Amino acid sequence: MRSIAFADFLIGLGILFVLEGLMFAASPNWMRKAMKSAIATPDNILRVVGIGSAVAGLVLIWVMRRPI
Repeated sequence: MRSIAFADFLIGLGILFVLEGLMFAASPNWMRKAMKSAIATPDNILRVVGIGSAVAGLVLIWVMRRPI
């Protein structure tokens, strides 16, 4: 039996794949430029953006899952 948290994780992962796939399908040239830009960006900037994104995601999950 799967836990609710694991099911939510798989749903979130599925949504991530859908959005990423749509971005590549809709504009492959733009995605190629975005990847080249990410390669040229220094590690510390990518790290800060990644941590900020993770924190924003956790806050969003917390806000949506807390009891009203």
